[in-house]
Amino acid sequence: MAIRDILLLGNPQLWQPSAPVTDLSARETAEIISDLAATLADFRARKGFGRAIAAPQIGAQRRIIFVNLGQPMPLINPAIVRASGEQMELWDDCFSFPDLMVRVRRSVEITVRYSDERGATHLLTAQNDLSELLQHEIDHLDGILATDRAIDARSFALRSEVEKLRR
Repeated sequence: MAIRDILLLGNPQLWQPSAPVTDLSARETAEIISDLAATLADFRARKGFGRAIAAPQIGAQRRIIFVNLGQPMPLINPAIVRASGEQMELWDDCFSFPDLMVRVRRSVEITVRYSDERGATHLLTAQNDLSELLQHEIDHLDGILATDRAIDARSFALRSEVEKLRR
């Protein structure tokens, strides 16, 4: 389990689509999941926020995301199989640009198909915050950043300014 450097905005690897995981039992897969868990925990301890991270953010171009909302959960080869037409608008943030917020639109509800580390396939229906989070992380696997999804040219703000407006 290694804490890995998080790639930052401007690193061209962040815009590269990730390869599917073909061998869920491979040592590489287990190492990526372990490193994602350690890196997420470290980021959360240092910054005070963070719910999930995608493998491309640590330089591993594999379709793996790691979510921890109290229960650690790796999602391997996740794919959105259904998205609601109803949209929400929100300020999105990212470990790869932690001081920048981006105003985006996301589906209110999605269904994601993924495999766990034992190879079992699951369907997860997510709404609101979890829906937004999974869409953000799956975008990373496709080489898409929140900056690519900005509503318009004025949809960027520093975290400190957004937090002032929320008070």
